[in-house]
Amino acid sequence: MARNSKNNSNMNMEERGRKGGEATAHSHNKDFYEEIGRKGGEATAHSHNKDFYEEIGRKGGEATAHSHNKDFYEEIGRKGGEATARSHDKDFYERIGRKGGNARQNNNNNK
Repeated sequence: MARNSKNNSNMNMEERGRKGGEATAHSHNKDFYEEIGRKGGEATAHSHNKDFYEEIGRKGGEATAHSHNKDFYEEIGRKGGEATARSHDKDFYERIGRKGGNARQNNNNNK
């Protein structure tokens, strides 16, 4: 350890972090990272409320909106629509269409 300490004294914090991250990446597999990610997510969920998630979602949405253009949103919309079409049948689309129509009708009646 003393030997590493001496070598590390010439490195700045960023370099130490990078080297430590590389060493960790070489000594652990995908399961390790999935496990620590799951534990971190659970800890965050226990220590934060709905408002926290709404706020970070809003901030993330705003950041994404500033860094992407109309083409980006068209592309992710197209991909999402294609994925939905592959995983749902005609009945699904009839149900959601009926729900949307009823919601619109109820909304118009409340005006």
